Amino acid sequence: MKTLTLIQPDDWHLHLRNGDILKTVLAHSARQFKRAMIMPNLKSPVVSVDDALHYRQEILQARPNNSSFEPLMSLYLTPQTSVEDIQKVAENPFIYALKLYPAGATTNSASGVNNLTAIYPILEAMQTHKVPLLIHGEVTESNTDIFDRERLFIDTHLIPMVVKFPELKIVLEHVTTKEAVQFVESASKKIAATITPQHLLFNRNALLVGGIKPHYYCLPILKRESHQQALIIAATSGNPKFFLGTDSAPHLTTLKENACGCAGCYSAFAAVELYAEAFEKENALDKLEAFASFYGADFYGVARNTETITLEKKLWKIPPYYGENDIQITPLKANETLNWKQT
Repeated sequence: MKTLTLIQPDDWHLHLRNGDILKTVLAHSARQFKRAMIMPNLKSPVVSVDDALHYRQEILQARPNNSSFEPLMSLYLTPQTSVEDIQKVAENPFIYALKLYPAGATTNSASGVNNLTAIYPILEAMQTHKVPLLIHGEVTESNTDIFDRERLFIDTHLIPMVVKFPELKIVLEHVTTKEAVQFVESASKKIAATITPQHLLFNRNALLVGGIKPHYYCLPILKRESHQQALIIAATSGNPKFFLGTDSAPHLTTLKENACGCAGCYSAFAAVELYAEAFEKENALDKLEAFASFYGADFYGVARNTETITLEKKLWKIPPYYGENDIQITPLKANETLNWKQT
């Protein structure tokens, strides 16, 4: 196969940041994706409808000329989120979901939730108004092994939540473990999951063997190979509960390569090509279009796209960074090669 044409995909989990970083990275996503679910964890979190509409306008103004890329906005769920906020979201055509970050779980999550049962009235309102909940599913207790955080979140918090709110649509974001795959597979049709390219292509050896490689550091962290294999099977299975969400997270190279070691992999520069590489390894390129272009739209109840993109089987080298001057972002697999390139 020398070319691969797909209905234009959507990215159901994308970080764009704002300001100069937004202007640097947006064109990458807009080139490949028709729509993207925009994450609200800016340094000043997107906590209200007005915040989301302001951020949406900033994205639209930064969009490349002639681009029809559509940002789908989400709100950051905090202890201060109100039932009235949920009603406003339900009435707004540009806001699609709320995102739950356990406090301290990942980048800019300090405003997140410590007591999940305390937000049950908000989840009840979301269920009533049919507003989806997006979850970064990890516990954050300091005495918990970082490789167990997702599994324990499912057992301790997510299973009781699903029992309590059986009609609430939930997306377990960036799943990383076989336990998460098994949970989603066994749950009702209201439960789905996104899978990132880095968790399909790599396991924790990529991060740790031969020295720590900060550009492979993300949260949830890469797991052992058996978990990677479970994700590959899920993504290539044709199960509509699993769909594309890159979790592409741009951090300045200087902030990745220092004591901070910010969590996040930047994949938007060639997201679909990275997924194609993972699917090709499994002889499953015929399953990529549905995973990338159909299942997410179907779950959220929006129309499937009609335009197409084409990838060409072509070896090319990933540059060491994107951006210029003070804005330099090191991509996933920098200085390595990919086998597919969008035409």
